[in-house]
Parts: sequence; C-alpha cells; structure tokens
Amino acid sequence: MMTDVLVAHSSDVEKASFYKKTYLHVALSILAFIGVETILLKIVPERLIIAMFAQRFAWLLIIGVFWLASILATKWSLSQSKQIQYFGLAFYVLLEAVIFLPLIYIAVVYSGAQVIYQAAMLTIAMFAGISAVAFTSKRDFSFLRNIIIIGGFISLGLIVAGMIFGFNLGLWFSVGMVILASATILYQTSKLKDSYSTNQYVGASLQLFASIMLLFWYILSILMSRRN
Repeated sequence: MMTDVLVAHSSDVEKASFYKKTYLHVALSILAFIGVETILLKIVPERLIIAMFAQRFAWLLIIGVFWLASILATKWSLSQSKQIQYFGLAFYVLLEAVIFLPLIYIAVVYSGAQVIYQAAMLTIAMFAGISAVAFTSKRDFSFLRNIIIIGGFISLGLIVAGMIFGFNLGLWFSVGMVILASATILYQTSKLKDSYSTNQYVGASLQLFASIMLLFWYILSILMSRRN
C-alpha cells in the first residue's frame, strides 16, 4: 500500500483529481475490454469457445483460475510502482475478456448483438444512478460490507454446486446477483475516500470495473433468458 494521504484527508482539489482519474480509468478499462473481447472473438476458434462452457468442470477450473488471478491483479494494482499498477489493471481487463468470451459468443449467436448493446446501456445507467446516490447521500453504507461478503460466498457456493451437479440457477439467481453487484458498487463508491490514498486511483478503478462487469454479466444473462 502506498503511504500517501487518504482521499478523505486530502484537499478538495486532490479529491476532485482522484475521482476524475479513477472514473477515467474505469472508462478506459471498459473500452479496453471491448477491444480485447472483439479481438478474442475473431482469433479464438469457435470450437474452443464452445468447449469453455460445454464442459462444466472445465468452466469450474476457469472460474477458479480467474478468482486466483483476480486476487493477484488487485494486489498489483495497489503496488507502489505505477508500472505494476497498470500491469495489474491491464491483466484484469484481459481476464474479464477471457471469462466473458463464452457468454458474449452465445449472446451474439443465439440472441443477437442488439441484446449486448441493451445490457451495456442498462449497466451504464444503473452504475451512474448508483454512483449518484453514493455521492449525494449522507448515509453510511458500511453496513453493506457484511451483506456483500455473505452474499458473495453464498452465490459462489451456488455457482460451484450448479456446475458440479448440473442444475440451472435460473432467472431469480441472476436477479439476486444484479442486486448484489449494485450493492457492491454502492458500497465501493461510498468508501472510495476512506479506502484509498490519492495515488491509488488505478486500484480503485479496478474494483469499480470488476463490479460493473459483474453487473453487466447478470443483466446480459437476464436479457438473454427473456429472448430464448
């Protein structure tokens, strides 16, 4: 962790600069994700994409590797070295592009590219609304932390159980995950000033980007289920 002053203890100018850089990096991460995903869809063989989700134990392995690599990327993004911070963020964007590859492929082939655009617009609108609530409300959202942790473990357990035993979690699970992702964004946004120093905007942007992608995943899943 860097030794800079916390955002909460910084001047108004430094706070504004931190928030500006954080959200700029979130936007750049999303654009990078779109670019990498587009490239992967073009260069990765179709049979390999199908194999990623056709074999549930292979998908379970992918999720496990993704989880471990995410922890590493987060650690890098909070390094004292700016180069390592950016490497961590770039690495995480690549991870998200890989993990999203089967879902995006299914959406394009079976539901049409329009559903991806709709999911993206809904995700952006929800993120903007939640962020506005976090910045304008004077409420303390720290109570969400335990809810998010417990909900995260429960959802992960259900996902693993679904893969092992081969049952579909269904629409309501996706709705629950949208609520969980929304709560995570609300909590993370409200705690930005208390969790990061003024030079940790790369790490802060990674956390927000991760929550946005989780929200996008389940919004897209819901829209796809309504079309199929």
